[in-house]
Amino acid sequence: MSDNPFIHTPVLLQESIELLNVKPDGIYIDCTLGGGGHTEAILKGLGTGGLVLGLDADKEAIEAAQKKLSQHKNITYINDNFADLKKYITEPVDGFLFDLGVSSHQIDTASRGFSIREDGPLDMRLGQEQKLSAKDIVNNFSQEALTEIFFQFGEERFSRRVAKKIIIERESTEIATTQKLKEIIEQAIPTWKKRESVTRIFQALRIAVNNELTSLKTALLDAIELLKPGGRIVVISYHSLEDRIIKHTFRQANLNILTKKPITASEPETALNPRSESAKLRAAEKLS
Repeated sequence: MSDNPFIHTPVLLQESIELLNVKPDGIYIDCTLGGGGHTEAILKGLGTGGLVLGLDADKEAIEAAQKKLSQHKNITYINDNFADLKKYITEPVDGFLFDLGVSSHQIDTASRGFSIREDGPLDMRLGQEQKLSAKDIVNNFSQEALTEIFFQFGEERFSRRVAKKIIIERESTEIATTQKLKEIIEQAIPTWKKRESVTRIFQALRIAVNNELTSLKTALLDAIELLKPGGRIVVISYHSLEDRIIKHTFRQANLNILTKKPITASEPETALNPRSESAKLRAAEKLS
């Protein structure tokens, strides 16, 4: 068993690598390095003249990938958000890969504050240097602002109820843990919707804390601009808000769309890797 906590089966691995169309001397950017699973597959297709830049906002992910990929020399690691691509890339490259969402390790580690199953501090920051946390939002934002976050980023029908309940509860004591927030959400909504609503509210907070949708829009536009003619961009998303942004950005950029409909995981893959069940892959090529 591996001691690398970020290692998990890469989602839609074969499909994403095939669509990326790796060239031996190409330069590729893995914008969501994680445990390095997709990057490892890219590296296997490179010759000595090829290069991969692996980005991740999570320092722990960078360290885990460095261990996994220690035998590879043609890779550079960057600990930063993919919204800052242009700080590190100035020349056109051959391909970009994005595997969005939170890693299994981040979700399962209670201290990171993403989990609805394990109690931990209400954090949800992907990069620990970030100042804003989920606790800050829950305890300081107005009822109107909370309602907007839950509705816009979680598509939660009971957003107003949950926001109102949070305001009431935080008047007597700070909401500091994931389980406390989960209890408040469950108290605010009908019995049959509890788990769905908790999941949506936690998703909404994570998106707000990490400014995920704005960062995604910025990164996609920058990546498309930085692609060589004939270069490819492959993006795996896990919820409709992300997928909608990817779809519209590809269309507006006048790319050659390689996936007329998003590719989803096969039944054998979802059986082995439940994380892949909600995954949608879209790919496009920059026109000459």
